Amino acid sequence: MKKLAVAVALAASSLSFTAIGQDMSNGANNFYRSAEVSLQKVSFKNQFQMKIVGNLFTPKNFDPKRRYPAIVVGHPMGAVKEQSSNLYAQKLAEQGFVTLAIDQSFWGESEGQPRNAVAPDIYAEAFSAAVDFLGTRAFIDRERIGALGICGSGSFVISAAKIDPRIKSIATVSMYDMGAANRDALNHSLTLEQRKQIIAQAAQQRYAEFEGGDIAVAGGTDLKLTADTHPIQREFFDFYRTRRGEFTPAGASDQRTTKPTVTSNVKFMNFYPFSDIETISRPMLFIAGDQAHSKEFSQEAYRLAAQPKELYWVKNAGHVDLYDRTDLIPFEKLTSFFRANLK
Repeated sequence: MKKLAVAVALAASSLSFTAIGQDMSNGANNFYRSAEVSLQKVSFKNQFQMKIVGNLFTPKNFDPKRRYPAIVVGHPMGAVKEQSSNLYAQKLAEQGFVTLAIDQSFWGESEGQPRNAVAPDIYAEAFSAAVDFLGTRAFIDRERIGALGICGSGSFVISAAKIDPRIKSIATVSMYDMGAANRDALNHSLTLEQRKQIIAQAAQQRYAEFEGGDIAVAGGTDLKLTADTHPIQREFFDFYRTRRGEFTPAGASDQRTTKPTVTSNVKFMNFYPFSDIETISRPMLFIAGDQAHSKEFSQEAYRLAAQPKELYWVKNAGHVDLYDRTDLIPFEKLTSFFRANLK
């Protein structure tokens, strides 16, 4: 069951304290710092009165009297804004957008208890709350706000966009459908009986925690590599568990703070972000590596989505490659997409 749980939760990536060898090829630069943009840490409340923290990036020669187009950027599931989303936000801010990289509720610097809880509706709400914040800034044109979701956030931004028409254009990169990934695993490799076992274990854990037991966490990226480590786990490990991308959020005391709680992770079983995706009817761009283990999710979203839509393949790129490998990430494609649809 341990291997099964890992397979189901591969997208619930976690962070690392053990800095060992890492692959920095193809311009890997997760901790990129741009000299052409300004950074301001901001916070605001969602509709549940939970504080969300984000990094607001403004372009060079920012004029507060102008009204800029804006983009909300969401990090991979289980990560924080300092992993991948800061990079994307800065690169897009260099092109003239105001961008906001947020920490999801229950993760990073944003509020939510218990830490690392899975709550798909509240994850989607974070995108809408970010639109609330941006759309009430004098320097933002509220009719030109888009959103970008990386990995699991790709499914959360779709969920948000279905009921928030203020999000005028939507892009995803290396998207994971966190619902399907947990119900079925990759390539529908999880049986119904196996799914029921996971749900039953989580239900029993609720008793333990209700009676005062420790909150159990699981899934995410392995803490150590072994001869038997799955290639997909190795792919995540190279980012989250090495200097390439590891980051310890403020206040985190150990690695368990980066993993989803066992009792809440099953809530993804009830998460269907692609249901009614065709009702969005706003420009959508799905970006994935043509070698990505997760490409099935972008393919399915594209198949179901209404026009206008585009599926863009990055040649010779895997799933995690598009987190930080600047020589592979199609920033020009993202820039042209948002410029065309936030004009």
